[in-house]
Amino acid sequence: MRLLAFVTLALLGTASAAAAQGADTLRLSDLQAAALRRDPRDIESALLAQQSRLRTESIRADRHPTLTAEGVGQYQSDVTRVPLAVPGVSIPTPPHDTYDARVVAQQRLIDPTRAPRIAVEAATLAASRAGLATTLYANRLSVNEAYFNALRSQAQIAELETSLTDLEAQRNVAAARVREGAALPSEEMTFQAELLRRRQIEAEWRAAQRVSLAVLADLTASRIDTGSTLGEPDVAAAVERARTSLDSVRGRPEFAQFNASRALLQTQESAQVAADKPRLSLFGRVGYGRPGLNALSTLFDSYWLGGVQAQWSPWNWGTSARDREVIQLQRRIVDADEAAFSAALRRTVAQDLASIDRLTAALATDDQIIQLRERIFVETRARYREGVINSAEFIDRQTDVLSARISRALHRVELAQYRAHFLTTLGIETP
Repeated sequence: MRLLAFVTLALLGTASAAAAQGADTLRLSDLQAAALRRDPRDIESALLAQQSRLRTESIRADRHPTLTAEGVGQYQSDVTRVPLAVPGVSIPTPPHDTYDARVVAQQRLIDPTRAPRIAVEAATLAASRAGLATTLYANRLSVNEAYFNALRSQAQIAELETSLTDLEAQRNVAAARVREGAALPSEEMTFQAELLRRRQIEAEWRAAQRVSLAVLADLTASRIDTGSTLGEPDVAAAVERARTSLDSVRGRPEFAQFNASRALLQTQESAQVAADKPRLSLFGRVGYGRPGLNALSTLFDSYWLGGVQAQWSPWNWGTSARDREVIQLQRRIVDADEAAFSAALRRTVAQDLASIDRLTAALATDDQIIQLRERIFVETRARYREGVINSAEFIDRQTDVLSARISRALHRVELAQYRAHFLTTLGIETP
């Protein structure tokens, strides 16, 4: 019977290994990338670029001449009169109703605001994209949570299935003893009751695994079934490298967003300075009306005129200075937000590192506990085979081994989870 049990365990182990190799192995880094692509907001980057291109083209259009058609008809209460009476000379009096239709053309020669406005638009696009990257980054944390919840269930189920195989073999042994009259029926019933209890636990863990895999499938728009194997990410080396250079790690998209905000403020300040500089334009006007350029004429006439126009506002009651001061204050706000974010990251990674150290030490202890529990169980198995103890004590000692193994499996998953969370918090890609 013992030989049969060992052969059965070996065959089951081989089948499980083959199944694991045949199943699809899901990697955390692949799922994180898929979640970013699956987010509906991923298209916003292209939309933002298109918006920016259109606005930039509108700014560049200022280089071209502008044509404006205007028309006016009016009646005025008084007109220009010549208060002279010259014998034999009739001085006409302009009509009270006047009309004018004209086309005005303007060409900017010097506009110091055009280049700064284009720079502001480019900086605005960069800041918008950085903000979008920050928003999408939250998907990585969601993927991490669902992934490790599923991995935790997978590890628990794996340990439990091993114990079920052994327990079923012992139940068969007890059933044979009962049939031979060498044991009471309660021996077999005790094993059967424990099998049913553990299968209930297995059903609960499989349900939790299905929920986590469904969340992963929704986040990544991937087809993930319960036969898929979750690979434990090997990130220990990456964690150690990052741990030695915490102060210089700036991988989070929030830091790029802070830098983009400062660059935008810098270009806005340059645009404010340019707005205070003189502008020079050519203009021309062609029209038809009554009167034309001759204010004393009573007839409709065509006309044209052209010239150069300069615009400059050297005094605006401190408006420009206040606008620049507002930009300086906003820059200080951005610096304060970055400092607060950096402090929050330091606190978070400090907790992660403490948990990593704790779990690393716990795993070493877990190995010792399992060795001791297994040695005790070997003696218990021998005593049960000799009929010294009953099935209840056998199950208790096997449960001790199972609990120790599940505890070690959970510690391994938690260690991998804290390592992945540490890297994700710092903005480092998981291998």
